[in-house]
Amino acid sequence: MNQLTHFNDEGRARMVDVSDKEVTSRTATAISSIEVNEVIYQQITNHTAKKGDVLAVAQVAGIMAAKDTSRIIPMCHPLSLSGIDISFSWQNSDDRYILQIACTVKTKGLTGVEMEALTGASVTALTVYDMTKAVDKGMIIGPTYLQSKSGGKNGDFSR
Repeated sequence: MNQLTHFNDEGRARMVDVSDKEVTSRTATAISSIEVNEVIYQQITNHTAKKGDVLAVAQVAGIMAAKDTSRIIPMCHPLSLSGIDISFSWQNSDDRYILQIACTVKTKGLTGVEMEALTGASVTALTVYDMTKAVDKGMIIGPTYLQSKSGGKNGDFSR
């Protein structure tokens, strides 16, 4: 097992030095979801929510969050992202209405974009909650997870 590099000689947290890594194309996709009731589902799909177009606002929030990941996750490196895509799909059955969120982030850089994808997917789900909580506060967010990643020294990962 590799020695952890997130600690300095005093055993305190540090941001890892990635200056010796090679620049490679890196992509990560994270998934999150939010389960809503039928009223919220109808408001989102019919564009009748009182706060506006829920998915459009949530998508922009997720993109902004992915871009600002290093500002809210202390040890993340600031990255120049080359692309962010957030997509939505409904998975409904019986009385369950689940909005699945996929956030894909790309860069050419020294370190991966997994945290950016996870942050983007998470904030997208949180924004859906925020925009519809007046209707029902019982929504369930998650699970949130890394679906896949490519590039870098550790190679590819796919769930």
